[in-house]
Amino acid sequence: MIYPTARTIFLLLAGAPAALVLGLVRPEYWLFAVGWVMFVLALMLIDALAGPQPGRLQLAIEAPRQAGVGEDFTIAVTATDTRGGRFGARAAFALGVDPRLADSGRMEGRLDRAADGADGAVLYAAEITARGARRGTAALESLWVRWTGPLGLAWKQRRQSLDRDVKITPSMKSVRDEGIRLFARDAQFGMRSQLLIGEGSEFESLAEFRPGMDRRAIDWKQSARHGKLLAKEYRIERDNRLVLAIDAGRSMTEPVAGMPRIDRAVAAALLLGYVGLKMNDRVSLFHFASRPRAMTPAFTHSRNFIDLQRAAAVIDYAHEESNFTLALTTLAARLKRRSLIVLFTEFTDATSADLMIRAAGKLARSHALVFVVLRDVELEDEVRRTPDAPVDIVRSNVAAAMLRDRRIVIARLQRLGADVIEAPHDAVGSRIIEAYLRIKRKGVI
Repeated sequence: MIYPTARTIFLLLAGAPAALVLGLVRPEYWLFAVGWVMFVLALMLIDALAGPQPGRLQLAIEAPRQAGVGEDFTIAVTATDTRGGRFGARAAFALGVDPRLADSGRMEGRLDRAADGADGAVLYAAEITARGARRGTAALESLWVRWTGPLGLAWKQRRQSLDRDVKITPSMKSVRDEGIRLFARDAQFGMRSQLLIGEGSEFESLAEFRPGMDRRAIDWKQSARHGKLLAKEYRIERDNRLVLAIDAGRSMTEPVAGMPRIDRAVAAALLLGYVGLKMNDRVSLFHFASRPRAMTPAFTHSRNFIDLQRAAAVIDYAHEESNFTLALTTLAARLKRRSLIVLFTEFTDATSADLMIRAAGKLARSHALVFVVLRDVELEDEVRRTPDAPVDIVRSNVAAAMLRDRRIVIARLQRLGADVIEAPHDAVGSRIIEAYLRIKRKGVI
């Protein structure tokens, strides 16, 4: 496709006043106006014929097959003219993408000359940084490249359909970073062996009593038999059942720091699942919205973490209210032994959370139950903000009421015997791991 640039239109319009004055003063010279138009059009035609032609331009892109949600990745665009034609001063591209990568469905950039090939080809290239805002398959639909000739009078454009997509999966960055930090720290200071032996409720062995050991662990009968003080050593139980339950309802689709709550929850759940598998527990993933969606089998080995990741990747964004009664009743029916259930959810007011509290009360009688919610920093900032107008006072009062309802719900859940973790999005992973290890040490599952 070839069409005029703004410079061509300006030159055509610039000749109009001169042609009008010339027509009034010397009417016989009216042909000069026509000649000016023909001259500009001829220059535009020459400009269009110079340099690379749309038909022989080769376009290509390079993009990763997979990227984590909320993580930056690079898309490289290249344009090559095998006959050595060179772009004018302006060369740009536009990439039609899925709304998961750009709200407008369009990403733009400038093409710069990269290198000359040995066969005389001229290569132009550009890189653009993209970020997946939501999980799913983000299609790269089409690529437009346009450039001007040497005179800058004609735009030349080439469009090419693309058959590429990028799978936006749950972010593994927090799992990698926090997992490495946790187990590297344990290896450095010997904390891992301390967590496995010496704490917990499962009997490990008898050892000679040493200063610093708990005197309540002394086995007086065995000490009398062997003639020296012996103490019992315990270890954290293994092969416990850990269920990662994720609420995928409407309230979990609201963003926190630019990312939906459910994606924050999935990242934290995968981190907990990774640690659980490392601790030799049996880990399952369960998610629900208006009805239970899916529950994975119990994974028992670290090599099954990739299966856990795949199961988390298919959790969809639901725009319906969550049915806690049906979901938690279904979950309780599927669990045949006492388990640790970590429920990632969100509640906004005491009235809508009433059914959730009733269902949680029945579940907490048979299982260890932990609720994980993200701190609503926006509401807290709204309460602390100094009002500048009457509407700010109303907004602050509404935010304070919502936070008060939130505290009521948390207090009611704690009275039922459930643990509630409320943390910022960037600290929720470490808080969950601490709670998980604390529960294992207590031996309540």
